[in-house]
This record gives sequence, C-alpha cells and structure tokens, in this order.
Amino acid sequence: MRLLFFSLVMCSVLTACSNAQALGDPLQKVLSSENPNIKRVMDSVNQYEVQIRYTQIDRKNDSAIFMDYDFQVDKHSYFYPASTVKFPIAVLALEKLNEIDTLNRNTRFYVEGDSIETTFAKAISEIFAVSDNHANNRLVEFLGQDAINGRLRNKGVDPVRISHRLGYHSDDVTTKPLVIYLNDSTTATLEGSINTPPRPLQLNKVRKGTGFYEEDSLMNGPFDFSLKNYYPIDAQHGVLKRVIFPEKFSEKEKFLITESQREYLLKAMHTLPKAVGYDPVEYYDGYCKFFLYGDTQENIPDHIKIYNKVGFAYGTLTDCAYIVDTKNDVEFMLSATILVNKDGIFNDNQYEYDETGIPFLAELGRQLYNYELKRKK
Repeated sequence: MRLLFFSLVMCSVLTACSNAQALGDPLQKVLSSENPNIKRVMDSVNQYEVQIRYTQIDRKNDSAIFMDYDFQVDKHSYFYPASTVKFPIAVLALEKLNEIDTLNRNTRFYVEGDSIETTFAKAISEIFAVSDNHANNRLVEFLGQDAINGRLRNKGVDPVRISHRLGYHSDDVTTKPLVIYLNDSTTATLEGSINTPPRPLQLNKVRKGTGFYEEDSLMNGPFDFSLKNYYPIDAQHGVLKRVIFPEKFSEKEKFLITESQREYLLKAMHTLPKAVGYDPVEYYDGYCKFFLYGDTQENIPDHIKIYNKVGFAYGTLTDCAYIVDTKNDVEFMLSATILVNKDGIFNDNQYEYDETGIPFLAELGRQLYNYELKRKK
C-alpha cells in the first residue's frame, strides 16, 4: 500500500511539473492555438515535420540574456534547407574579403564563363532581398564548398554540410575562377578550388515521400536527399546569434568581419525588395519575410525590422529571423521549418506553400510577436 501510495504521489508530482512546464512555455501555448492556420498543421504535425526554436531576449545592463524554447528541434532529422544556406555563405564571403588586401565588398568581378559582372556587395544584397540563386552561386565559386564547411565547423557551427549550388546549378565539386577588377583597366584571376565530393548523409528522414519526378518520368520510391545540403535549426540559429550578438561569443566562435561589414550585412538582411529597386507588386514586403507578413501583401511598418533568411524548395519552407519592433520594445529570434507536400511526390511542383506552409509560419510569428508585446521584460 505504501509503495502504491508513493507511486501515485510521485506520478501526480511529475504530472504537475510537466503541466507547469507546458503552461510556462509560450511556444507550446502558441502551438495550442485554435487559429486555423496553426491548428491544421498541429492536428497532423508528423506529416509536416515541423521544427521550431524561439528565443526570448531580455536586456540587463546592456547585456542580452537568452531563453530558448524548442519544438521538435532535432539535428538528426533531416529537412532540406534550400536558400537558408545563403546566409552563412554571405557572411563567409565578407570574412574572406578581409583576408585579401586588394579586395573589398565593392570590388567588381565575374565568374569565368559568366557574362554578368557584379560586386560582392550587390550579390549579398540580392541574396537577402529576393533570395537570388545566381548571386549565391557566384559566392560559392569565390569560397569553395570545403572552405565553407571548414570555416563554419571551426566556429562551432555544427553540424553543417554545403555540397551544391542552388537553382541553376551543377553538383561539380570544382569551383570556377573569378576575374577580379583591380581597377578600371586591370584584372586579376582568383583560381578555383577542387573540393571533397559529398558522402551520403546518415540521418533520419533523409529519404522522403513515395515518389519523385526525374525529368518527365515519375519514379516510385522515396526521394533521396542524402547528397544535398544540410543546415539544421541548431546551426541556423547559431549563425544568426553570431551575427546579431557577436559579443556573446568567443573570438574563435565569431565571424571575423569588420563593424562596417556587419552593418552592411544587417542592412541587407532587413531591407525590403522595393528599397533596392525590385517591383513591389511581384516582390511585396512579405516575399522573403515569412514570419508575421508572409501571407499578406501589406507593407511592413518602418518600426518593425526583420533580419532574416528564408528558404523554399522541395515543399520545405524555412525562415530564420531576428525580429525587432523599436516602437514597442519587442525583440526575439525565431527559426522554423515545415514540409508541405501532401501527395508525397517531389519535383511535381504540387506543394501547399500558400495554402498551409506560409500561413502557418506567418501566424506563428504573429502570435509570438503578440505574446512579446504583453510579456514583462
């Protein structure tokens, strides 16, 4: 009897503790919302492979204090990161520029065999404003896959594996030379690099779905992501923290960029497409800002800035963001991913981005923002 009574008491205590933790977890509260944009996902959450990290930020004596809340974050469960990999590539390009005396972010260059001349600054701006694939791939040629992966791991951004270019890409492990303008009439060539071929990832859910299109043929069986890029929530959030709060990291963990470069990077991260010349109808404010505004054509108010990088491909939507409202003293970080591929077929362009994925991420951002508005700092 005593043993049974003790067991019942302990069970009650553990249940009470679990309930208290759940009640104190704002992320769990938000995910329990009856809002249809959240509820339709949470009612079938395994189907959508959702992973979320939300970071509260408190300030004390000019120091930031973080409190992380996770939902299903698992570095061993694969999701395709799509264009989110462009964020660390942009940062590392700035870092490498500091190591070459003759280069800076305004240096003009082109990739050998390419007809487009650009600058490093323009490439970074295009990456964040409209998630331009060509701009990213030019920076991959500049860096090389091995250098990208090695630099990130050396800073403690791990696990990570960048293996291929994006969009209009090949899986070639040899990068192309860059032709650099030293001045208006003098050029120099930066040689390419030969990089390590990727090995298949050994992760959960690295093979997805029931079929996929290869050219025009439907192939039966799961789609294999094992040779593709790998950039989990842990790593994404880690890069974001290093850029927004460099003072919280050791010298070994920081990105070695100047304050001027960091300011340029931050500006590029929050600048809206219309501010750098893109058509505001096609590239509306929420085009690359999934949280809060992804499902609306409304303008983002000037007092709200979203420093972020999104990715969308193969039915997977991901956003990694630092959100600030200077008018209402709100700031928080949020990284989330969701897979919306109801028919289980990849490469058929039948994904529920607008119906399910973006509304979920937008509402997730809005509800956490509203929570932060009321939260005592």
